[in-house]
Amino acid sequence: MTHPGEALVRSWTANAAAWTRAVRDGGIESRRLVTDDAIVRTVEELRPGRVLDVGCGEGWLARALAERGMRVTGVDASPELVEAAQQAGGGDFHAATYDELAADPLRFGRDFDAVVCNFSLLDDRPAALLAALREATAQDGSLVIQTVHPWAAAGDEGYVDGWRTETFAGFGGDFAAPMPWYFRTMASWMDVIAQAGWRLFRLGEPVHPQTGRPASLLIIAERS
Repeated sequence: MTHPGEALVRSWTANAAAWTRAVRDGGIESRRLVTDDAIVRTVEELRPGRVLDVGCGEGWLARALAERGMRVTGVDASPELVEAAQQAGGGDFHAATYDELAADPLRFGRDFDAVVCNFSLLDDRPAALLAALREATAQDGSLVIQTVHPWAAAGDEGYVDGWRTETFAGFGGDFAAPMPWYFRTMASWMDVIAQAGWRLFRLGEPVHPQTGRPASLLIIAERS
């Protein structure tokens, strides 16, 4: 039986062009109104010189951080998205799966001041990757994760860890394939951070200005 994580990776290849258009055209309301600015401001507050953008996609975050004086290395499992990022510039971009990055966390550099995962930890096994990335982080470096807020995203399946499906119905554009993704409760996210050897520094809960509900969960951690 195929693991959902394999379908997850394939979905990003199938949807690379549609995702690039949606991000660059501002087609995702929550990103446009809340979460893009939230991740940029959070990283900027840490004042990092060098940033590793894990799951960089088509590179918008790298470009935004580069405009603020940071040097960004981006990594993504989708060669198609990495190509789009390389064409747009703003960072040094590489294609690699998360398993490859976990096996060799120094392959794209070391002593990063911040490792950023912006809506990019979508499978059921993030702790191994995050633990490995501690090796690539400076002694006083930080980990920044932005993900869907568990309380807002639980849906009809209930507040319990498990695989869900994103159809991209509200994103606009021609998305070719649904995307499996792994839902985690707040407690589950805290377990992941602890298992990976990071120390929680603070949490953020950016609020959607129209709904008044949390649009995302921001986790900021330090090397322990």
